[in-house]
Amino acid sequence: MNPYLPVLIVLIFGLTLGAILSGLAAFLGPRNPRPEKIEPYECGVPTVTNANEKMSVKFYLTAILFILFDIETIFLYLWAKAFPQLGWFGVSEIMVFMVILVAGYIYVVKRGALEWD
Repeated sequence: MNPYLPVLIVLIFGLTLGAILSGLAAFLGPRNPRPEKIEPYECGVPTVTNANEKMSVKFYLTAILFILFDIETIFLYLWAKAFPQLGWFGVSEIMVFMVILVAGYIYVVKRGALEWD
Protein backbone atom coordinates (compact mmCIF):
# COMPACT_ATOMS: atom_id res chain seq x y z
CA MET A 1 0.00 0.00 0.00
CA ASN A 2 1.29 3.44 -0.90
CA PRO A 3 2.06 5.45 2.28
CA TYR A 4 0.46 8.57 0.79
CA LEU A 5 -2.87 6.87 0.10
CA PRO A 6 -4.39 7.78 3.53
CA VAL A 7 -3.35 11.40 3.01
CA LEU A 8 -4.99 11.42 -0.40
CA ILE A 9 -8.18 9.89 1.01
CA VAL A 10 -8.37 12.48 3.81
CA LEU A 11 -7.69 15.30 1.32
CA ILE A 12 -10.44 14.10 -1.04
CA PHE A 13 -12.84 13.64 1.88
CA GLY A 14 -12.10 17.10 3.23
CA LEU A 15 -12.50 18.84 -0.12
CA THR A 16 -15.72 16.97 -0.87
CA LEU A 17 -17.21 17.71 2.53
CA GLY A 18 -16.20 21.37 2.26
CA ALA A 19 -17.79 21.69 -1.18
CA ILE A 20 -21.01 19.99 -0.05
CA LEU A 21 -21.37 22.14 3.07
CA SER A 22 -20.59 25.36 1.16
CA GLY A 23 -23.16 24.45 -1.49
CA LEU A 24 -25.80 23.69 1.14
CA ALA A 25 -25.13 26.99 2.89
CA ALA A 26 -25.43 28.89 -0.41
CA PHE A 27 -28.71 27.23 -1.36
CA LEU A 28 -30.41 26.88 2.03
CA GLY A 29 -29.03 29.93 3.85
CA PRO A 30 -31.12 33.07 4.44
CA ARG A 31 -30.88 35.84 1.86
CA ASN A 32 -31.79 39.19 3.33
CA PRO A 33 -28.91 41.58 2.64
CA ARG A 34 -29.56 45.02 4.07
CA PRO A 35 -27.21 47.99 3.77
CA GLU A 36 -26.18 47.56 7.41
CA LYS A 37 -25.22 43.92 6.86
CA ILE A 38 -23.07 44.42 3.78
CA GLU A 39 -21.28 47.50 5.10
CA PRO A 40 -17.63 46.98 6.06
CA TYR A 41 -17.20 46.83 9.82
CA GLU A 42 -13.96 47.59 11.58
CA CYS A 43 -13.39 47.85 15.33
CA GLY A 44 -16.82 49.32 16.05
CA VAL A 45 -16.01 52.53 14.20
CA PRO A 46 -18.59 53.65 11.64
CA THR A 47 -17.38 53.93 8.07
CA VAL A 48 -16.26 57.47 7.22
CA THR A 49 -14.67 57.07 3.80
CA ASN A 50 -15.10 54.84 0.79
CA ALA A 51 -13.80 51.29 1.26
CA ASN A 52 -12.15 51.42 -2.18
CA GLU A 53 -9.89 54.30 -1.15
CA LYS A 54 -6.22 53.62 -1.81
CA MET A 55 -4.05 52.92 1.20
CA SER A 56 -0.50 54.06 1.65
CA VAL A 57 2.25 51.72 0.50
CA LYS A 58 3.92 52.29 3.89
CA PHE A 59 1.29 50.07 5.51
CA TYR A 60 2.08 47.12 3.24
CA LEU A 61 5.82 47.72 3.47
CA THR A 62 5.71 47.70 7.27
CA ALA A 63 3.65 44.49 7.26
CA ILE A 64 6.06 42.74 4.89
CA LEU A 65 9.07 43.87 6.92
CA PHE A 66 7.43 42.59 10.10
CA ILE A 67 6.87 39.18 8.52
CA LEU A 68 10.43 39.12 7.19
CA PHE A 69 12.04 39.90 10.55
CA ASP A 70 9.61 37.59 12.36
CA ILE A 71 10.63 34.64 10.16
CA GLU A 72 14.27 35.43 10.80
CA THR A 73 13.61 35.41 14.54
CA ILE A 74 12.10 31.94 14.22
CA PHE A 75 15.26 30.86 12.39
CA LEU A 76 17.35 32.11 15.33
CA TYR A 77 15.22 30.08 17.74
CA LEU A 78 15.75 26.93 15.69
CA TRP A 79 19.48 27.63 15.56
CA ALA A 80 19.56 27.98 19.34
CA LYS A 81 17.82 24.62 19.75
CA ALA A 82 20.40 22.91 17.49
CA PHE A 83 23.39 24.80 18.90
CA PRO A 84 25.02 21.85 20.75
CA GLN A 85 25.18 19.78 17.55
CA LEU A 86 26.43 22.60 15.31
CA GLY A 87 29.62 23.57 17.12
CA TRP A 88 31.84 26.34 15.76
CA PHE A 89 30.52 25.88 12.24
CA GLY A 90 27.06 26.86 13.48
CA VAL A 91 28.47 29.89 15.29
CA SER A 92 30.21 31.12 12.14
CA GLU A 93 27.09 30.55 10.04
CA ILE A 94 24.86 32.43 12.47
CA MET A 95 27.36 35.31 12.54
CA VAL A 96 27.12 35.58 8.75
CA PHE A 97 23.35 35.43 9.03
CA MET A 98 23.30 38.15 11.70
CA VAL A 99 25.57 40.42 9.62
CA ILE A 100 23.18 40.10 6.67
CA LEU A 101 20.18 40.65 8.96
CA VAL A 102 21.65 43.78 10.57
CA ALA A 103 22.74 45.13 7.17
CA GLY A 104 19.18 44.68 5.91
CA TYR A 105 17.79 46.40 8.99
CA ILE A 106 20.18 49.34 8.60
CA TYR A 107 19.21 49.62 4.93
CA VAL A 108 15.50 49.66 5.82
CA VAL A 109 16.02 52.34 8.49
CA LYS A 110 18.17 54.53 6.19
CA ARG A 111 15.57 54.31 3.41
CA GLY A 112 12.93 55.49 5.89
CA ALA A 113 10.69 52.46 5.41
CA LEU A 114 9.70 52.40 9.09
CA GLU A 115 8.81 56.10 9.33
CA TRP A 116 5.17 57.16 9.16
CA ASP A 117 4.41 60.58 7.70
